[in-house]
Amino acid sequence: MTAAASEADDRIIRESGIDARIAMIVQPVLKAIGFRLVRVQLTGQNGLTLQIMAEREDGTMTVEDCEEVSRAVSPALDVEDPIEKAYHLEVSSPGIDRPLVRKSDFAAWTGHLVKMETSILIGDRKRFKGKIAEADADGILLERDRAAYGEEPTVRVPYDAIAEARLVLTDDLIREALSKDNRARKEAKKRRGEAEDAAAGEENETEQES
Repeated sequence: MTAAASEADDRIIRESGIDARIAMIVQPVLKAIGFRLVRVQLTGQNGLTLQIMAEREDGTMTVEDCEEVSRAVSPALDVEDPIEKAYHLEVSSPGIDRPLVRKSDFAAWTGHLVKMETSILIGDRKRFKGKIAEADADGILLERDRAAYGEEPTVRVPYDAIAEARLVLTDDLIREALSKDNRARKEAKKRRGEAEDAAAGEENETEQES
C-alpha cells in the first residue's frame, strides 16, 4: 500500500499480499461514491471468490448498495487486473457479528462481546474473548468472558497489537444493531427528503425567474 493510500485508510486492521493490493484499488472508488471499506478477502470458495465488505458512513448497507458498489468497483478491477485467474465478485455488508477494523468500531460497540486475536502475546495469550469495557485513542480495555485462575478480570490491548477482531452474536447485540440500523435509515431518509425539498425549491425559483 502506498503512503498516500495508507493515509486515506483509517482502518487499524488491514490486509496483506494480494488482498492489500485489491484494497488499494477499491478504496478510493468506494470513497468517491460514499462508502467505506471494511475488508477485502480473496478465497478459494466456488473456484475463486473476491469478497468485498463495505458500508456507508452511517453503518448501513442495503442490497441496492451492494449492487451499486459492485458496479463501481468492477471497472477499476478490470483495468488494474490484480487477479490473474477468473474470479467471482461478492459484495456484502459487514453483518451483525461484524469484523471491527477501525478505532471507531470498537468505540461504537463498547459493552458488547468480541473475539479477538493479537499479533503479539498479551499476558501470555494471543486469543481473547470478552466485552469491550473501554475504547480510547490507544487501545481497548477488555473484560474477559471467562478469566482463568490467576488471571486479571480485565486486560488492556493496544490497537497496534490487534490482528483480528469480530463481534460475537448475542441477543443484546442483535437488539442494538437493529436499533442503530433503524435510526440510521430514518436519518438517511430524512436527509434525502430535505435534499429533494431543496432541489424542488431551487427549481421553483428558476421557473419564477424565467
